[in-house]
Amino acid sequence: MILQSLHALYDRIKDDRDYSVAPPGYSLQKITFKVVLRPDGTLLDIQDARRERDGGKTPRQVRVLGETKSSGSALNPCFLWDNTAYMLGFKPEDSKPQRTKRAFEAFRKKHLSLEQEVGSPVFSTVCRFLEQWSPETAADYTVLPEVANGFGVFQIAGQSAFVHEDETTDSWWRRHCGDREVGRAEGQCLLTGEWTPIARLHPMIKGVWGGRAQASLVGFNESAYESYGKEQSYNAPVGRRAAFEYGAALNALLDGPMRSRHRMMLGDMTVAFWTDRPTLVEDVFAGFAAYGVTDGSQDEVQDEGVRRRLEVFLDALRKGVDWSGEPDEDPERTQFYILGLSPNSARLSVRLFLRGSVRQLIENLRRHYADIRVEPQFGEGSGRPDPEFPSIKVLLRQTAREEDHVPPLLAGPLVRAIIGGTRYPEGLYCAVVRRIRSDRVVNYVRACIIKGFLARNHSEEVTMSLDTQRTDAAYRAGRLFAALEKTQADALGAVGASIRDRFYGAASATPRAIFPRLLRTYQHHLAKMEGGLKVNRERLVQEILDPVTDFPAHLDLVGQGLFALGYYHQMRDFYRKKESSAQASD
Repeated sequence: MILQSLHALYDRIKDDRDYSVAPPGYSLQKITFKVVLRPDGTLLDIQDARRERDGGKTPRQVRVLGETKSSGSALNPCFLWDNTAYMLGFKPEDSKPQRTKRAFEAFRKKHLSLEQEVGSPVFSTVCRFLEQWSPETAADYTVLPEVANGFGVFQIAGQSAFVHEDETTDSWWRRHCGDREVGRAEGQCLLTGEWTPIARLHPMIKGVWGGRAQASLVGFNESAYESYGKEQSYNAPVGRRAAFEYGAALNALLDGPMRSRHRMMLGDMTVAFWTDRPTLVEDVFAGFAAYGVTDGSQDEVQDEGVRRRLEVFLDALRKGVDWSGEPDEDPERTQFYILGLSPNSARLSVRLFLRGSVRQLIENLRRHYADIRVEPQFGEGSGRPDPEFPSIKVLLRQTAREEDHVPPLLAGPLVRAIIGGTRYPEGLYCAVVRRIRSDRVVNYVRACIIKGFLARNHSEEVTMSLDTQRTDAAYRAGRLFAALEKTQADALGAVGASIRDRFYGAASATPRAIFPRLLRTYQHHLAKMEGGLKVNRERLVQEILDPVTDFPAHLDLVGQGLFALGYYHQMRDFYRKKESSAQASD
């Protein structure tokens, strides 16, 4: 299903200039250097081919002859492009100089053997260079160590086009590029059903974070995985053309010019998102899921079309079934696809694959944000408003002290729960409760996670803001703790270690052992307060304690979550009253 969906995507984007998808027999490669030759084949210079961008240099994407360079220890020279080892016999800090020497010899032999067959004057110029080039002189070119992590191409001095773009050479390549593959086994393609030559190796995929520069999605390298006498990728027979097409489509999503629209990083997982036809959801979903939207941030988007699509998408999350999309869209029939990949040695692990209608996607997202919605911690005038729609990345970030320490197996289940409308992962809730007990901070996003988990997984009816009618001991204990902390702050001002710093963890887990002591301290703090503030605070504490006959000896994880929500709601209520007083003064 994954390969079939990607194969269908290729037909949609192959003629779209924005995606720059290469046709069969070609590929887009990141070019960092160019070897500039005189017409007689002597070397003029080796130059940096990268582009200046945002104060730095980025590789230039160029369509070259041949598909993605395969990995492995065998020599595999490309045609008129390659890395510095093959093109020049040079590698900085080379630990295997003999292999580098053999790589250059293989590159030279391949091109010289094809000179008469290609019959192009500019190709012959490259051959003359290869005949006389001495790899020992490469160290004289100081630019090479800086660009050796990418690929290079040839260019003739005075010509704007690269050698591989020569019309005669390109014409020869189109006629012969499919005739030189070793092992032309034929069979029925799993994707098209046609009887066709089968790909010996599946295409290499680029743009997956955390792994090699490129890795295969399908591959077999041990006899234990083989069957019926078939070797390598013949165990998963896909036609050569179909294999190229699904690989080109996935590379366009993950590493092409439009990757910002389709690719997002969640934990250690690289996620690709697409729909089976152009939609506004496809335009904005990846950025929205990874980075979210804060109040008014859509107004900062410079592209008017993107801003309008983002506003429509956000309106869809608020209205749910009332949304109908663009006039030419049918959210009921339009399909979305989400593919999550992680590196695994030379291959990729499929961590997640979801599909469904765009309407289902919108409805499940709407339900998710309804489940997790709580009153923002900071008001609009605070200068740091909380997001109405916290992103998936922001939710994951709350589970660890550092972003690199987010549990690696949490992103997939969380995305599946949000997009599929299923139960939230237990690990997300447990990690957040542990973080709260560790750093004693109950912020807006953590309160969202706790409310959503309790509402969806435990059918708890939790309100967005303070619920004065809720009588269970865990919620009341959280409210009481907030009231006691606020009393200390009002009575003493800033102190070195507040009761939250000293007692939150113990109070949320074993309230019976802690609250009698806190209530005795509260009396001392209350005595330092005067006037209406003192009366109102005492009245509030009595209202909180009124239905509580005894504090629980222990609170389980659900109880600790209710404690945190009670604390958050009560502190937010204090902040709201402060805002109201400030507005009244104005």
